[in-house]
Amino acid sequence: MSNSSRILRYVLPSASALLLLLAPARSLAQMVTAPLPQFTAIEHVRLIDGTGRPPQSNVTVVVEGQHIQAIRASTPDARSLPPGTRAIDASGQTMIPGLINAHGHLALVNGAANDASYYTEPHVLAELRQYEHYGVLDMLSLGLNRDLIYLIRAQQTAGNLDGATVFVADRGIGVPGGAPPIPHADDQLYAPKNADEARRDVDEAASRHTNFIKVWVDDLHGKLPKMQPEIYAAVIDEAHKQHVPVAAHVYALADAKLLVAAGVDVLGHSVRDQRVDPELIQAMKKHGTFYIPTLELDATFFLFADHPELLNDPFLIRATPAAELAKLRSPGYKASVDSDPTIAQHRKDLEMAKTNLRLMYRAGVRVGFGTDSGATPLRLPGYAEHLELQLMVEAGLTPLEALHCATQNNAKLLGIDMQTGTVAPGLRANFLLLDGSPAADIANTRRIVSIWHNGHAGSPWTTVAQQDAYKASAANTHAPDVAGATAMQTKRRPGTSAAAPKP
Repeated sequence: MSNSSRILRYVLPSASALLLLLAPARSLAQMVTAPLPQFTAIEHVRLIDGTGRPPQSNVTVVVEGQHIQAIRASTPDARSLPPGTRAIDASGQTMIPGLINAHGHLALVNGAANDASYYTEPHVLAELRQYEHYGVLDMLSLGLNRDLIYLIRAQQTAGNLDGATVFVADRGIGVPGGAPPIPHADDQLYAPKNADEARRDVDEAASRHTNFIKVWVDDLHGKLPKMQPEIYAAVIDEAHKQHVPVAAHVYALADAKLLVAAGVDVLGHSVRDQRVDPELIQAMKKHGTFYIPTLELDATFFLFADHPELLNDPFLIRATPAAELAKLRSPGYKASVDSDPTIAQHRKDLEMAKTNLRLMYRAGVRVGFGTDSGATPLRLPGYAEHLELQLMVEAGLTPLEALHCATQNNAKLLGIDMQTGTVAPGLRANFLLLDGSPAADIANTRRIVSIWHNGHAGSPWTTVAQQDAYKASAANTHAPDVAGATAMQTKRRPGTSAAAPKP
């Protein structure tokens, strides 16, 4: 059996909706009870459906309640639409599926520093909302979770909590005295000393109906002890007995090969110590293993020192805690980065990660999408996902290929591709309307006009005009085009979580 067949399909319940409650000038209380129209027709839109196919021009997408009812060529004949349809003229706009992040973290950063005490319900909810603010409608919290995440997932199912739909990788399994080197509470990580302990940890996580199990296999350039193969082999074997897929933090090619041979379902980072070789590529294709590049992980170590003009970008400002923004803008920040001896390695790692992404994708390996956002102060939820798209294009993917990884491919990774991840009849109405086409410029994913989540529409927090003003002010500097922002708050109706079925 291939690993791809082991990844369960966690089907979202059919009776779900999100109320998008977000105009800056209006309070949530004014917008909580807005009902869904029976039919909405978004007319004259350019459609990028998430499958990798070329954009379709002058399309009408008909939304019925929470789902997409039809996709057809736009016509001046209103009689072709169901009676009572609310029509929206989206001329000049582009529709893409909502983004999916298959490698993020929640409530690990307090302002400008990691904080083991920060993982509380209000902070988790705030970050789920932040992801949703940026058009990231589903996210996998890939380890370092406390058990309260399951209460939040249950409350999302009951319709009592908003935010991006959360998938869970429980606490995760690390190494005594080793990775992950992030401050955490005792109930946020397992650190088994032997294979038997590892199996018991997996069984305990599976009893909570986790969506994934996470392992860390990395010695951080020889600084920490590394998880031994017999430990992660036991984790993978026991997890698969419980019908739970396994994702691995990885850095080195040799470890990636051993993990794939042991049956891991997802490599959660790029191989960065050297080029991937045909042996790994063929093994991943044989087993159906997913590969998540997380390019922005290394890029953010130096991006804001290299390009301080980005710190005036409203898209970045909205995503950044005040204490972290002050740190990044401080007079000594650039000097501290320039003098940091580890930065040269991060620059090399980013270039190797780009090379390996290109090799993997062109060889036919299943490439997903994730950022490690939320793990450290520099990896900003929401902002990171749009930056990752840009970096994937810099690595050699086309904009449509990068979007395919972030939508349909990731829906397959999470097992929800029959519910979301593409714009198609019968699937949930989860999509973004953009000013401009990301097929022409991937930076246009940031020019969000509206966000649609299970049929409910909301407006962006930062307008396209504000984004254009920032771009104009930065026109005389050399900077990545990272402008744009959006914001959303939602109230969820019953049945919209990623709760895993019982084994």
